[in-house]
Amino acid sequence: MYAIASISGKQYKVEVGATIAVDKLSAEVGEEVSFPVMMVVDGAKVKTGSPVIKDVAVKAKVVSHGKEKKIVVFKYKPKKNARSKQGHRQPYTMITIESIG
Repeated sequence: MYAIASISGKQYKVEVGATIAVDKLSAEVGEEVSFPVMMVVDGAKVKTGSPVIKDVAVKAKVVSHGKEKKIVVFKYKPKKNARSKQGHRQPYTMITIESIG
């Protein structure tokens, strides 16, 4: 059984017991959060909502917060002596899915 949940404006495929990294949430470590569900697949049964299923939610527990590895953005214009270098580390939250439904 899995579901498609809407978390921070993005859609994620979630299963019970899975640990996923999502965009940073304002919840504290150890706190329980819930998200709306757009689709549930249980074997051959598929239930969809428009846009979400009203009586189903995904419950998850916040495991940790962190930052991704740094990416370097380097812009260069040839023959103009124009260069700019910038780094970025995207913050994320690790969550563990506890239940669907």
